[in-house]
Amino acid sequence: MAGLLGGVFVAACSPPENTPVAPVTVFAAASLTDALGEIATAYERASGQSVRLSFAASGAVARQIQAGAPADVVILADTVWMDRLQAADRLAPETRSDLLRNTLVVIAPADAPTGADPLGVLAAGRGKLAIGDPDSVPAGDYARTWLRASGRWEHLQSNIVTAADVRAVRTFVERGEAALGIVYRSDAIGAAGVRIVIEPPEAEQPSIVYPAAATREAAGNAEAFLAFLTGPEATRIFVAHGFRTRS
Repeated sequence: MAGLLGGVFVAACSPPENTPVAPVTVFAAASLTDALGEIATAYERASGQSVRLSFAASGAVARQIQAGAPADVVILADTVWMDRLQAADRLAPETRSDLLRNTLVVIAPADAPTGADPLGVLAAGRGKLAIGDPDSVPAGDYARTWLRASGRWEHLQSNIVTAADVRAVRTFVERGEAALGIVYRSDAIGAAGVRIVIEPPEAEQPSIVYPAAATREAAGNAEAFLAFLTGPEATRIFVAHGFRTRS
């Protein structure tokens, strides 16, 4: 089962004695790792209920859910993958909602010099651009969409290296294995090893939506956790990590 989950687990403390409530198991997009870790701790403190978190690329998460992984709540960075879960009858009716929004940025190593047109430098043949695998990582698909719409894709295609999820893209850039990377703004905020060098204007940004839902087999506590995700404390944490709330 550990191989099936394939993500990073964050387990909070056990519920109070004599409270036989199962943990809430949440499968989520890798870009939510830090924010959901903090929110799980806050929820546990408020409810006395433990939370287990598993993170991977949205495509990998969706495939795990389709294969029967024991999740109560699923949060993805892409509506298409969530649509597939809904079409496969893997979601509890009436629990799906659009939880968050995000934007793309281009990052470079924190100590690397960059000129006025860092993507133009790459197009001239110097360095690599890291993005998520567009076929399974929404951040990579969004990056490809933006590069195509802005006329850069053909010039940069030979410079691109792909990664298993958006956090791996950031790691490539932090280690200097890629000169630039395209990630969500939430992955660049507060990351000491990288800095934002390009922030596409709003008119060029793809629509990046994070849908959330309970699964068909979810325990009864799933909806309480979903409700907490839209409350003031979770909202504060999401915004601090660079996300935009649905409001």
